[in-house]
Amino acid sequence: MRGPDPLGKRLPRTWRARVGLVLGLLLLAGALDVGRYLVWPDVSWLKKENPRTTAFMEYRKAQWAEQGKARKIEHEWVSLGRISPWLVSAVTISEDDRFWEHEGFDLEGMEEALKKDLARGRLAAGGSTITQQLAKNLWFEPDKNPVRKLKEAIMAWRLEQALSKRRILELYLNVAEWGDGVFGIAAAARRHFHTTAADLAPDQAARLAVVLPSPLRMDPARPSRYVEQRSRVILQRMARRSPALREAH
Repeated sequence: MRGPDPLGKRLPRTWRARVGLVLGLLLLAGALDVGRYLVWPDVSWLKKENPRTTAFMEYRKAQWAEQGKARKIEHEWVSLGRISPWLVSAVTISEDDRFWEHEGFDLEGMEEALKKDLARGRLAAGGSTITQQLAKNLWFEPDKNPVRKLKEAIMAWRLEQALSKRRILELYLNVAEWGDGVFGIAAAARRHFHTTAADLAPDQAARLAVVLPSPLRMDPARPSRYVEQRSRVILQRMARRSPALREAH
């Protein structure tokens, strides 16, 4: 014998069927929305062509338009060979120390980020690899929606399948944001240190790497105590890996 309906009144069978159908269609639509990223958008063109804009740049433009600001994106493309090796070292150490080894995902880093999130009781830590961050910058807006994270993961996997590590890093360093509307290392070097991407010194590279997670709150040219402390840690790691830097210091 059935117990009392907790809602006080059971929906008619036809309505239950309709509700089930609607829920099923919603689940199917969600699966299709995520699944389409297995084949779309195309990533093969990124092997040889440089993107003129990204989803993140367009997001920043939309923000300015809503605020009534007449501003332009600062962006200039530069090849990986014309970027300071100190900057390459600092960014990979700070953002994704196993970049050259993993296939798009750093499970150890994700586990550490999850532990930090659980300890804080909120989604805060990153754990994303450089490849995942590139995918986010190219195609998505900066939210922590789990569905968006799944789409980002799919696109990161596809980028790793289609492109070399050097090309992924080159793309990332040219589309990452280093200040409000300052995209790419060429614009960042010019804006913050009045130099070129090729001529960045080790300490400048370390500071630029530190501010990447929060480029609107932290300034590499006028570093806070946190930026100074964190950049010293990165410089120490860089020195352990580079005889030239050890001799300079």
